[in-house]
Amino acid sequence: MRKNMLFVIDSLHCAGAEKSLVTLLSLIDYSKYSVDLMLFGHGGVLEDLVPKEVNILKPLKYTDFTKLNLMNSMKYSIKQYDYKMLYARLKYSLTIRKEEYSNPQKARIFWQCVSRVIEDNPKEYDIAISYAQGVPTFYVAEKVKAKKKFAWVNVSYRLNETEKCFQQQYYNPYNKIVAVSHSTKEIFLETFPEYSKKIEVIYDINNPEFITKMADIGESYSDSFEGIRILTIGRLAQQKGYDIALEACKKLKEAQIKFKWYALGKGPLKNEIEEYIKDNGLTGEFILLGVKSNPYPYIKNADIYVQTSRFEGFGLAIAEARMLNIPVVTTKFDAVYSQMVDEKNGLVVEMNADAVFNGILRLIKNPDLKGNIVKYLQGEKKGNVEEIEKFYKLIG
Repeated sequence: MRKNMLFVIDSLHCAGAEKSLVTLLSLIDYSKYSVDLMLFGHGGVLEDLVPKEVNILKPLKYTDFTKLNLMNSMKYSIKQYDYKMLYARLKYSLTIRKEEYSNPQKARIFWQCVSRVIEDNPKEYDIAISYAQGVPTFYVAEKVKAKKKFAWVNVSYRLNETEKCFQQQYYNPYNKIVAVSHSTKEIFLETFPEYSKKIEVIYDINNPEFITKMADIGESYSDSFEGIRILTIGRLAQQKGYDIALEACKKLKEAQIKFKWYALGKGPLKNEIEEYIKDNGLTGEFILLGVKSNPYPYIKNADIYVQTSRFEGFGLAIAEARMLNIPVVTTKFDAVYSQMVDEKNGLVVEMNADAVFNGILRLIKNPDLKGNIVKYLQGEKKGNVEEIEKFYKLIG
């Protein structure tokens, strides 16, 4: 008899945890497991890549409610004689506008405002997995019945005392907590040392066969540019260090390098980034491509992959670039050495624009260095699909 399993994640927009989940879902043995997937946000570009065996659950009532504009949400509430969802939505919206909040703070405020109007999952599962920290973790802890519960932590972040006290009550019901790198585990335990006995590491799974196949299909760069193509993938958010990337881009232009720097992603800093590009005359050099469901042709056809992150749980896009033998320049974030060998499979540099600029310049000006890195990449072990065995052992 197949075991029932539930995965919960915010959405399937194109980001590291989301791609990791889609890869994991593609490797599960569906003769042994029946899998449901719950999303708080629908319409992500990666939904099309979810295996057909996976049952994507219908949106929560509150998720549907938030799609209504304010006028229609008021009409709905009046018609239903129920104002709870409207009150929760307004309370969250008004609170979140007051100041800049970190992601953990936003998740807490959302759950404090909205959890009462989010229905319980009616099904009982053998296994329930929150595949991201924050709201998915709160939901599985409070709204799901399951024999075993597992919480994924796929970003390295440190919590203040308020956030620690709030989140602790939701991690307590979990049988195990899974960090996606040893660095992520160590940082998590700085906040929650009491969970040292129930946390373990399972790396984000990446499948080289899938990535190689996807790199040969779909769209890539549409221009006829013949210079150096630099690529960065990541949400347009403070974590990803686009301010560092933009300043390094400006320095490359000042050095009269023939290049274009492309960025795949979307996020809250889009307008700010576009303004910097315009104000600094980088319209022809730094190109925002938005989100692509298949980023792999862009990686394959890049000359250099650059990651300017301030922190990462693992750095899946770096792993994907390595699998396609593209030299990497990356900042020295916490988990970087879980996959990078400095001067061998790429360059690990300090977290500032000068260091990123100099790293890129070294690869452009020194073809022997770049050639040696490519050669090393070609000989590297590709992917880590064996992590699926750790997953099976975890869930029993």
